[in-house]
Amino acid sequence: MNTIKHSEERLMKVLLAPVISEKATMVAEKNEQVVFRVMQDATKLEIKAAVEMLFKVEVESVQVANRMGKQKRTGKFNGRRNHTRRAFVCLKPGQEINFSEEAK
Repeated sequence: MNTIKHSEERLMKVLLAPVISEKATMVAEKNEQVVFRVMQDATKLEIKAAVEMLFKVEVESVQVANRMGKQKRTGKFNGRRNHTRRAFVCLKPGQEINFSEEAK
């Protein structure tokens, strides 16, 4: 068991939003995982601690994927969307996060 303590204030900022998409729903049903958008500098241990603290569930593992922002063009100006970081959080068997109940 890891004994590193993270500040509660930092953990409240790590998770930005759940990802609600077709792929995220498919992953959730198939692998019992939940997908979150997280801060660029968030570590796997911080993400695990934040999910366990906020949703009162047990986390088995965390995978992280960095997504590069798409190149976009408006008229003659080139730009880029922001880079994002996603966390695929695998919950222990029997654990579940229901976002519809959390919103009430």
